[in-house]
Amino acid sequence: MSAPDHSLRHQLLEGDEEFRQLYEEHQGFEQRLEHLNQKSIPSEQDELETKSIKRHKLFLKDRMQTILRSQRETVATP
Repeated sequence: MSAPDHSLRHQLLEGDEEFRQLYEEHQGFEQRLEHLNQKSIPSEQDELETKSIKRHKLFLKDRMQTILRSQRETVATP
């Protein structure tokens, strides 16, 4: 992530409630995924949950990227 994007992401975490909620949910899924990946022999349910979490994380990341892109365009427009 570039420095301007990092700065913009930080600003959004501070000032945009939707972005902050998306980020926190994404982080929660990341922690759950790490927990599931630590199991030496995951159950079928664990594997299904892992796939579901990955889909949700991708959706959240896409939404956050959309917000970042929109903010970049707003800042770039004179």
